[in-house]
Amino acid sequence: MLSFNINKYIFRFSLKMACIQEQPQLVDTKKSNKTNECDNSFSYQCHLTKHKRTHTGLKLYKCPECQKGFSWKSDLIQHVRIHTGCKPYQCNESQRSFHFLSMLTQHKRIHTGQKPYQCTKCLKCFRQKVHLIQHEISHTGLKPYQCSECCKSFSQKSTLSQHAVIHTGQKHYQCSECCKSFSRKFSLTLHERTHTEQKPLQCSEYRKSFSQKSGLTSHERTHTVLKPYQCSECLKSFSQKSGLTQHEKTHTGLKPFQCSECCKSFSWKSSLALHERTHTGQKPYQCSECWKSFSQISGLSQHEKTHTGLKPFQCSECSKSFSRKSGLIQHEKTHTGLKPFQCSECCKSFSRKSGLALHERTHTGQKPYQCSECWKSFSQKSGLIQHEKTHTGLKPFQCSECCKSFSRKSGLALHERTHTGQKPYQCSECWKSFSQKSSLALHEKTHTGLKPYKCSECQQSFSCEANLIQHERIHTGQKPYQCSECWKSFRHKYGLTQHERTHTGLKPYQCSECQKSFRQKIALTFHERTHTGYTPYQCSECLKSYSQKSGLTHHEQTHTGLKPYKCSECQQSFSCKVNLIQHERIHTGQKPYQCSECWKSFSHKYGLTQHERTHTGLKPYQCSECWKSFSHKYGLTQHERTHTGLKPYQCSECQKSFRQKISLTLHGRAHTGHTRYQCSECCKSFSQKSGLTKHEKTHTGQNLVIGLNAREASAGDSV
Repeated sequence: MLSFNINKYIFRFSLKMACIQEQPQLVDTKKSNKTNECDNSFSYQCHLTKHKRTHTGLKLYKCPECQKGFSWKSDLIQHVRIHTGCKPYQCNESQRSFHFLSMLTQHKRIHTGQKPYQCTKCLKCFRQKVHLIQHEISHTGLKPYQCSECCKSFSQKSTLSQHAVIHTGQKHYQCSECCKSFSRKFSLTLHERTHTEQKPLQCSEYRKSFSQKSGLTSHERTHTVLKPYQCSECLKSFSQKSGLTQHEKTHTGLKPFQCSECCKSFSWKSSLALHERTHTGQKPYQCSECWKSFSQISGLSQHEKTHTGLKPFQCSECSKSFSRKSGLIQHEKTHTGLKPFQCSECCKSFSRKSGLALHERTHTGQKPYQCSECWKSFSQKSGLIQHEKTHTGLKPFQCSECCKSFSRKSGLALHERTHTGQKPYQCSECWKSFSQKSSLALHEKTHTGLKPYKCSECQQSFSCEANLIQHERIHTGQKPYQCSECWKSFRHKYGLTQHERTHTGLKPYQCSECQKSFRQKIALTFHERTHTGYTPYQCSECLKSYSQKSGLTHHEQTHTGLKPYKCSECQQSFSCKVNLIQHERIHTGQKPYQCSECWKSFSHKYGLTQHERTHTGLKPYQCSECWKSFSHKYGLTQHERTHTGLKPYQCSECQKSFRQKISLTLHGRAHTGHTRYQCSECCKSFSQKSGLTKHEKTHTGQNLVIGLNAREASAGDSV
C-alpha cells in the first residue's frame, strides 16, 4: 500500500512538472490568437497551443502503466482510473458507480426520463448530445467516414472502426466460459448473459425479461402496435428496422449469400447459416426435458411449449388457443376465408404461402427431397420423413384402445376416430360427414363435377391425382406392391393389404349385430345393409333397389341387353366379367375354393360358404312369420313366397305361374319338347334330370325290389 501511494505521488508530480508551461495566459479580451490551419480563434494562448496538437498529433501526457499518450491532461487523469479501478461517482437510485461525472449525469437521465437534446427536423429527443449529432447526420445523408478496403461509407467514426474489424478478422474480446471471440466488447457483454442467464431489462406491461435493450424495445412495440419503419415501394410498415431491411430485398430480388454445397442463394446471411445445417446435420439447440435436438432456436422454443402445455395465443372468434402466433394467424384465415396467394398456372388460391409453394411443385414436378436408402424423391420434407420410417420400421405412436402402432401421429389421430366415431369434416352441400379432411375434399368434387386430371393414353378424367396414378398402371402394367409370402404383385397398396389377410386370416371388421367378421371394411358396410335393409342404389327403369352399386350396374344391363363379355370356348356371352370368369371354370374344371373340413372343392366362393354351413349347422336366415331358419338366403326368399303366395315367374305360353325360376325353366321344356337328359341304356330322353334318375332305376331293378317289399308289407297288414 505504501509503495502504491509513493508511485501515485510521483505520478502526480510528473504531471505537474509536465504542465508548468501550460499555465493559462490571458493575452487579450478579444480572440486574437488564431491558428493558420483551421481559422479557429481562442482567448488564451494555452488553448491555442492545445488546439494545435489536434493538427500536429502531439501527445505530451503519457500513461506510466500502458504508455498510452494523450493530448489533454484531463484525458490522462480519466484514463488512469481504468488501471486503478476508481469509480468515485455513484448513482443514488441503482447504486451503480462510474469513472467520470459526465457518465453519472447521463446515467441519471435513465431514471428521470430526461431527454434534453431535440432534433429540429423530426423533434426526436435524446439523452446525450453525441446521439443528437449522430442522428442529425441521418437527415443530411452525409457519410464522411470511408473504409479504405471496400470504400464503404459511414456516418459515424465508431461504426467505421467496427466495420474495419471485418477485414482484419481481429477479435480481441474472448468469453472466459466457452472461449468464443468477439470484435466488440459490447457483443461479449451480451454473450456472457447467455451463460449467466441474466435478463436485466423487464417489460412493464407483460413482466417479460430481456438480455438486450433492442429486444425490450422491439417487444414493447407489440403492446403499442407501433411500426415506425415503412417500405417506400409498397408502404408496408415494420416494428423493427431489420424487418424493413429484409423486406426491401423482396423488391430487389437480391440474394447475395450462396451455399457452397448446393449453390442455393439467400437474401440473408442468417438464412444461409440455417440452411448449411441441413448439409452438416448440426443441431446445436437441445431440449432439457427429452434431450431432443433442433437446428434452430425457434424450433426448440416451440418444442418446449409441448412440455409446458402453454398456449398463449387465443382466437377472438372461437377462443381456440395456439402455442405459436403463426398458428393463430393461419387459423384466423379460416374465419375470414382470405386466400391471398394464387397459383399463376391454374389460378388456385391458398391461405398460406407455403401451401402455394407446395402446390406449384405439382406443375413443375419438382421433388427436392430424396431418400438416402432407396433414392425415392418427394415434393415435401414431411413426405420424406414419413417414408424414412418405412426403412427403420419405427412406429412410436400407439392406440390406447387396440394397441395398434403407427409411424405418424396424424395416422394415430385418424385411427382413434374409428373408435370414437368422430367425423368433424362436413359437406356444406349434402351435410355428409367425414373423418378426414382429404375425404371431404374429394367428396366436394362430386358436386362440382371437376375432373382436372386426365390420362394421356385414353383421355379418361379423374377428380384426384391419386386415382390418375392408379389408373395409369393399367396401361403400364406396373404392380409395385408385392406380397412377401407368395410374391404376388398388386397395383394398389390396399390390394396388397387385403391379400396379406388371406395369409394371416385377419378379419378386423366385425358386425355389431351378428358378430360376423370381414377382411375389408366395405364388405362390412355391405353386410350391415342386410340388417338395416338399406338399398341406396335404385334402377331408373323399374325402380328396383340394390345395396351395392355393382348390383345396380349388373341389373341395368338386363334392360339394355348388353353382354360384352364372351367366352372364347363356347361363345356364350355375359353381362358382367365376374360371370364370365365363373363360367370359364366349367371348361377348365378349376375349383380354387376348398373346404378345410372335408377338402371338397368348389368353383365359386359362395358354393364353399354354403357348403361350410353343413359342417357348422349355421342357418343365419330366419323367416319373420314362422321363425323357420335357412342356411341360404334364396331358400328364405322361396319360403317366404309360401306365406305371401307370390309366384313371380310366369309361362309365356300358358300363363301358368311358379314360385321358382327353375320350375318355370323345367315347365318350358314341356312346350318346346326339349329333352336334355338321355338314358345311356335305351336312349329314352327326359326334360328333367330327376325323371332320368327314376328311369335308370328300372334298368338296375331297384324299383322292382322296392315294389316287392311294398306288396309284402301290405299282405302282412291284411293278415
